[in-house]
Amino acid sequence: MKPTIHYRISAAHPEAHLFDIRLHIEHPAAEGQRLSLPVWIPGSYLVREFAKHIVSISAEDERGALAISKTDKNHWQLAPAQGAVTVRYTVYGFDLSVRTAYLDTTRAFFNGSSVFLGVDGQLDQPVEVDIVAPSGKAYREWRVATSLPAHKAKPYAFGSYRAADYDELIDHPVEMGDFTLIQFKACGVPHDFVLSGRLPKIDSKRLARDCKKICEHQIRMFGEPAPFERYVFMTFVSGDGYGGLEHRASTALMCKREDLPKDGETGMKSSYRQYLGLVSHEYFHSWNVKRIKPAAYAPYPADGEAYSRLLWAFEGLTSYYDDLTLVRAGLIDADSYLELLSHTITGVLRTPGRLVQNIADSSFDTWIKFYRQDENSPNSGISYYTKGALAGLCLDLHIRQATQGKHSLDDVMLALWERYGRDFYAGKPVGVPEEAWEQVAEEVTGLKLQAQFDHFLRSTEELPLAEMLASVGIQWQARSQTGANDKGGWLDKAKPNGVWLGARTASDGALVKLTHVLSDGPAEHAGLSAGDVLVAIDGLKATAGNLDAALAAAKPGDKLDVLAFRRDELMNVKLKLEAEPSQTVGLRRDDSDPAKLAAREAWLHG
Repeated sequence: MKPTIHYRISAAHPEAHLFDIRLHIEHPAAEGQRLSLPVWIPGSYLVREFAKHIVSISAEDERGALAISKTDKNHWQLAPAQGAVTVRYTVYGFDLSVRTAYLDTTRAFFNGSSVFLGVDGQLDQPVEVDIVAPSGKAYREWRVATSLPAHKAKPYAFGSYRAADYDELIDHPVEMGDFTLIQFKACGVPHDFVLSGRLPKIDSKRLARDCKKICEHQIRMFGEPAPFERYVFMTFVSGDGYGGLEHRASTALMCKREDLPKDGETGMKSSYRQYLGLVSHEYFHSWNVKRIKPAAYAPYPADGEAYSRLLWAFEGLTSYYDDLTLVRAGLIDADSYLELLSHTITGVLRTPGRLVQNIADSSFDTWIKFYRQDENSPNSGISYYTKGALAGLCLDLHIRQATQGKHSLDDVMLALWERYGRDFYAGKPVGVPEEAWEQVAEEVTGLKLQAQFDHFLRSTEELPLAEMLASVGIQWQARSQTGANDKGGWLDKAKPNGVWLGARTASDGALVKLTHVLSDGPAEHAGLSAGDVLVAIDGLKATAGNLDAALAAAKPGDKLDVLAFRRDELMNVKLKLEAEPSQTVGLRRDDSDPAKLAAREAWLHG
């Protein structure tokens, strides 16, 4: 049966960044059809007001022009119509992120939530969409990449695609352009790797081989078959960019050119390792959040925020498994994984907000905090991604230790998959109630876990990371920071703790600007604030170099004479230096205990 809702989207004006869209509604509501556009995109928890990019809109029915009025920020009301209705509108797209839409003379990309008006009352109806190329010789080589099911369109071609309903329509982003296509199969499932942007000479075979290992490991973790018939990775490659957004059968990614493996390169450079971690993260979301999802997101309320205290599980545990997958899939060794883990731990320990906000509340407040970072964010909150990953680590190692290795967090994830995820798009769209995640964990493991959940998730007490890691034969080193680029990691010769500023800095021309002043640190005690620009230190011009030198030469209790501008006002403060806290962590293997070594092998290799 032909769908009665039909969209036509044309990349009509690349030079002006404008998409032309036509929406045909065969059976509009008798009292007048209402239309809407989402205010946020699932996976990115911030109201982004996509409707602001609609430049013009009009409607017509069989008689001609039909009145259309905007009733609030993202809804439109049509007058009662005679017969079918056609709505024509134009959308501006010039956002390079993975969250909205982009169009210029080099490529096009869009998420359906930014461009497809929903037909209220008919959101559960099947839809058809024609994707149309821009006209002109310059665009003859353009193709289409999307996980939307093709109807009449040939593979990677412009033409007709279909979706079972509006929710599916907006969950398959579309890339257009003269892109590079790499293909492989994982557990028999076709996977397309689409790279857009100006590419260096990359080792495409290695990229396919490495990503296949990630995909096959995760498919087998949850059990074959994969929850999709085909999967598409879409990566925009540029000089500067990083990020990703998950969808039910695809992901949109961004990376730097230097992140990709070049022809002739050997070894695992850190930037490529990070990119593979991103691939792993977004692919894991195919199970965890796209199908196993909070009840508050089933379905997604497109008109406003959806509140859950479970994002630590859906984003934090995905962050836990993303790098863990790399070692389990054989892409990195244990030492490389421990380096990555030490970076995560160090980042959390350097955030005073971990002692202020727990990760259940961080999950709930994502709409007003995580995506709206300001100068006080490190002091007032904590990321449910990073601390959530560490809570997952503690929970996993606790379960393994308490059950003598019989159970793990993997078993909990698999049980959630069987109960809530496997049939989510097969007529049983049931989300995970807020209290059910913990109940499933206890049922699967046979353990009483309330004390752990209260500690790891609902308190601001420090996580027992050193203790948990010791149970699998990993030594913990808490040390001072060696410099601005020290993210953590084991040092055979760690320097003694010196003094610290208690602030994060950035270059402001030749001067130093305080971007964040950390709670209860020397800079705060001296009255310095975020945004202050340091002019002089002990009578000498302030630069990043002489600031570091002054700190390196000082001892706790020493005072620096600091001149700083706040706005256009010069301030003179005495900065009393304090001992640097040991918030930089290194990890390394300790193979002296065979039982702990065996436990570590079981953990790191599944």
